[in-house]
Amino acid sequence: MPPRPAAPDPVTLAVLDNRFRAIVEEMGEAMLRTTYSQILNSSRDFSIALCDARCRLVAQADHIPVHVGAMPFAAQAVVEAFGDAIAEGDIYLLNDPYHGGSHLPDLTAIVPVFAEGALRFLCVVRAHHTDIGGATHGGYNPAATEIWQEGLRLPPIRLGEGRRPREDLLRMIAANTRLPRDVRGDLMAMIGAAHLGERRLLALLARHGAGLLDAAVEAILDLAEGHARRIVATWADGTWRGEAFLDDDGFGGEDIAIRATVTKRGDSLTVDLSESDPQTPGFVNSSYPNMMSAVRMAFAFLLDPEVAKNDGAFRPLAVRAREGTVVWAREGAPVTMCTSHCSNEIVEAVVKALANACPERAMGGWGRRFRVAIKGRDARRPGREFVWHMFHARPGGGGSAKGDGWSTVGEWHSAGGLKFGSVEMAEARFPLFFRRHEFRPDSAGDGQHRGGLGGELELVIETDGPAVANTAGDGARHGSAGILGGRDSVPHDYRLRRADGSERALRTKEVGIPLAPGDVLHVRAAGGGGWGPPEKRDPAARAADLAEGYVTR
Repeated sequence: MPPRPAAPDPVTLAVLDNRFRAIVEEMGEAMLRTTYSQILNSSRDFSIALCDARCRLVAQADHIPVHVGAMPFAAQAVVEAFGDAIAEGDIYLLNDPYHGGSHLPDLTAIVPVFAEGALRFLCVVRAHHTDIGGATHGGYNPAATEIWQEGLRLPPIRLGEGRRPREDLLRMIAANTRLPRDVRGDLMAMIGAAHLGERRLLALLARHGAGLLDAAVEAILDLAEGHARRIVATWADGTWRGEAFLDDDGFGGEDIAIRATVTKRGDSLTVDLSESDPQTPGFVNSSYPNMMSAVRMAFAFLLDPEVAKNDGAFRPLAVRAREGTVVWAREGAPVTMCTSHCSNEIVEAVVKALANACPERAMGGWGRRFRVAIKGRDARRPGREFVWHMFHARPGGGGSAKGDGWSTVGEWHSAGGLKFGSVEMAEARFPLFFRRHEFRPDSAGDGQHRGGLGGELELVIETDGPAVANTAGDGARHGSAGILGGRDSVPHDYRLRRADGSERALRTKEVGIPLAPGDVLHVRAAGGGGWGPPEKRDPAARAADLAEGYVTR
């Protein structure tokens, strides 16, 4: 290998580090302001990353953690597929979970950045699309037993050249979805954001030169590694086990176990998931990139907030797993639910194990995802169907050594990055009426520091004629885990109340639920898990919870 270039002086290094971060943040703002679909411009289900020519994560924007940890695998897949044929002005796209993706709804656009005759960076944009074809609307098929039933599958493809996407490929992708206008518009927003990153990096390369930026990247990654190792070195040495359970796989299998054996020695950490249960028939299996991302997420959550979450920060971490298990399914298995489940359970198992090494950093479990996707017609927009993904009434986050958990913050895999958006805007864009949207009392796990509260929602269907819903998620049997003596939260409780007064519970994995105007979805989300023994909770905090209505007893 050629000798490493000398690192820039500390001031220049700080400027360049912040410039890289500013570029990915600006790319994220461009996405937010130009996407078409509610899932992106309201709920913000997208992420931005910057990789170097070796596909190492250099910078990320604060979006969806489970996306970002997997995005270098997408960059690597493109480099492996195209190699020296990658050219300036190319646009690449993929979503295949077995070739760089996480799950099919997450499309990843990649634009290479060249300077001085060589590839220098890769601008990576990952976005969850409203629909990706397949047997069911909305990208989630709880009935799938193989990936081909989940939607359009794209290995790494060259979507465009000369900074222009190919119209025939855009038409092909859009034609395989139920909402071609939204999918095409969102794709163009992704490409535009990636090209914005390219322009900003070209300006930076022109000003400072490729050699200086290469040296800065090496120094930035080394500093993050050193920062992470210094933190890990303060944790207790040992080997511990953590375990978490999925409710079910949708095909009769229940209490599916994710088992983590975590060994900490000095300033390094090994997470072994090999003893997790075998892969299931259903879509709760994980792809390899998603599994790696979930472990990295758990590790990052236990570091200081100031640690740069880049390739260097993850160098102290080694991961072992076994193909054919629920955390690493063999090619062809359905995996669409994996970015939520089993990623949340991987995080939970790892954090439970490491609570023995760094109890002051561990936190109670965050709520699980219970998605509802509704397809129907809106009388205000004749001739057009809509697909609406429910991001409202979020679950609560776990308590920690520093205090109670955040209420309605969402799931571990998004760490607050997913938003439920404006209720008024949702009502303006879709034939829905939010009769009630508030905290759910008594939903949090008790503890010295309780979990955050989940949300409660009464949603009235006001579609033009019949509609149909699918559910996809987990957490109706298992609540968010308490830790270090804290209590588990209550589970989710979702119900469908018909206009005729009849009512039934919604299961977490259902397809083709008929809805009629006047029907009501009554959503009662889980809270977060508690931290520490409940008997140690401050009596004043208990009195305040009662006075605020967070608890009723």
